[in-house]
Amino acid sequence: QVQLVESGGGLVQAGGSLRLSCAVSGRTFSRYAMGWFRQAPGKEREFVAGIGWGDSRTSYTDSVKGRFTISRDNAKNTVYLQMNSLKPEDTAVYYCAADRAVVAGTSQTEYEAWGQGTQVTVSS
Repeated sequence: QVQLVESGGGLVQAGGSLRLSCAVSGRTFSRYAMGWFRQAPGKEREFVAGIGWGDSRTSYTDSVKGRFTISRDNAKNTVYLQMNSLKPEDTAVYYCAADRAVVAGTSQTEYEAWGQGTQVTVSS
């Protein structure tokens, strides 16, 4: 089992940038696919981005393509979400999640471990 701790959230103006980090405990981090999800008030949690292990194949939800980048550093047991050109509709609690799979899925039911979340607020 792994434990995940997110950081890097905050308040930013529209058009600004933030980088979220997710530190993962456990010796087998490199064998986990990782995902970022978000949940806005009154909405369901949704997939944002995912990265597999091996070839680190990435996937994104359409609304963040070209603006967000997911990456991982296996030496540091950390996954990142670089968020650029932020919009007010990106405001949400962002969660990272781990799945013992090669490819990162887009459904939250596929993930076995979750962080506590970090708040991102984008002002207009």
